[in-house]
Amino acid sequence: MAEVVHFEKDVLERSQVVPVVVDFWAPWCGPCQFLGPVIEELATQAHGQWELIKVNTDKHQALSAKYGIRGIPAVKMFYKGQVTAEFTGALPKHQIQKWLEKHLPDERKEKLAAIYQHLFTDQHAVAVPQLETLTASHPDLEEARLRLAAATVGQHPEQARQIAQTAQQHLEMGEDLLSLADLMECQEKANIKVTETIQTAQNALKHFQYEQALKALIEATLLDKYFCNELPRRATIALFRFMGIQHPLTKKYRRRFDMALY
Repeated sequence: MAEVVHFEKDVLERSQVVPVVVDFWAPWCGPCQFLGPVIEELATQAHGQWELIKVNTDKHQALSAKYGIRGIPAVKMFYKGQVTAEFTGALPKHQIQKWLEKHLPDERKEKLAAIYQHLFTDQHAVAVPQLETLTASHPDLEEARLRLAAATVGQHPEQARQIAQTAQQHLEMGEDLLSLADLMECQEKANIKVTETIQTAQNALKHFQYEQALKALIEATLLDKYFCNELPRRATIALFRFMGIQHPLTKKYRRRFDMALY
């Protein structure tokens, strides 16, 4: 927990090896005096998982300006030379611990991210077994369980529902998974056109045909926004979220979906 000497070496270069948490502070700042000992204690207990560097904003005004420090204490996590997470203010110890748990690099999460890039693509069938292996090896990794359930909801909707209902950390993801399970288990009848489009979406998900599923759900949204507690809208949003905003299908169909809502 050293005071910065050379930011390039102490933070940017060092963060290529291990995450570096930077505490921007000043001696006159009351909240900084509260936060400082807490984050220093956590750094000591980290046993090298991450390192702490202190930056006195009075002494390093140009550096503070470069990183947009407008209020202190301000804490930023650097990894591989980039800011990967940050917060402002004197958070209590348990909140800082949660922040660290959420944002510290995790080899398991890096593997998940690599697999996730191939889900909902033409590599989906290859990625699913990889995700099954990861989930089996790390049953405590809730995000992996939820993403696997979403990837296989067409085949196992009841299992997806059970997994969604146990979500504790990723509640929004759990709600999205429930919407997809609702879609797959929906047997409610409406006018024949809505019923057919819902069945088309269900069949598409069973066969990993995500573009066809999106097309059908957007059509169902146009036909009846309020069908089955707004199921077409909820399921479409759930698919977009699981695919991610950069997914080609999200980019292709998001605007069309937005237009269908109005």
